[in-house]
Amino acid sequence: MYMVRAAKLTRGLVAALASLVVAAAAGSGTANASSLHVPGKYASGIRMAMDATYPPDEFIQNGHIVGFDADLGQALGKVLGVKVSMVDATFDTIIPGIVDGKFDVGNSSFTDTKAREGQVTFIDYFKAGEGFYERANNTQSFNGLKSLCGHSVAVETGTTEQSDAETQAKSCHVTVLSYADQNQANLAVSDGRADLGFADSQVAAYIVHLSHGTFKLTGTPFSTAPYGFIVAKNSGLAAPLLAAVKTLMADGQYKKILDKWGVEQGAITTARINGVSS
Repeated sequence: MYMVRAAKLTRGLVAALASLVVAAAAGSGTANASSLHVPGKYASGIRMAMDATYPPDEFIQNGHIVGFDADLGQALGKVLGVKVSMVDATFDTIIPGIVDGKFDVGNSSFTDTKAREGQVTFIDYFKAGEGFYERANNTQSFNGLKSLCGHSVAVETGTTEQSDAETQAKSCHVTVLSYADQNQANLAVSDGRADLGFADSQVAAYIVHLSHGTFKLTGTPFSTAPYGFIVAKNSGLAAPLLAAVKTLMADGQYKKILDKWGVEQGAITTARINGVSS
């Protein structure tokens, strides 16, 4: 799942204007009032595109888009003083939709990559990777793929975690138990068929959060990369969004939202524009 969202798109050049925005905005630790103004064309509202199929980041509940990304999106709108309309869109259509002006902001767990930075501008706000969880009374500790050796691990079929566990099994004995959905994988961990579960780091954190003490996280996330909101290069939204994210971090709303969804492990301390180095 994590790498599915991190893949695709061709490499291009970052526009000179975006580079100037990075230099001006990235160095500031806090936002000032003037930096929170969006261009006039967005005064009537911002169309924020999300593929609402990815809990706890963004998903449909009772007919509404919810999740920590959704909460952050609405909070950004309040800080900027504009209405945010969340639009459910297929993941692969969002970046093209940003480029051609169909959407104003993409907010769908987009991993920041240099290839994607060639097409859109990122405002990095979170980090995610892969992580382990286990029964709360388990005394064993797991950290990194090598720690799977000699153990059984539950994964959801088709995920990067399944692929990584099976690759590790070529180097040592790992029993990889693959299930059609995450709930079945969770059950395998809770009833002892699997020593641990393996999922995207924020998904693992959310599983623990919802378990009410049945599970706990073990080890630290690995293969991590930043997530970012995305905007068109010439939109004028990058600097205001960066300032708004910094405001949410400074006033505690950022932490409160991540805590609500149990994903505080992915918090970052500094928001950046186009923050990946390679």
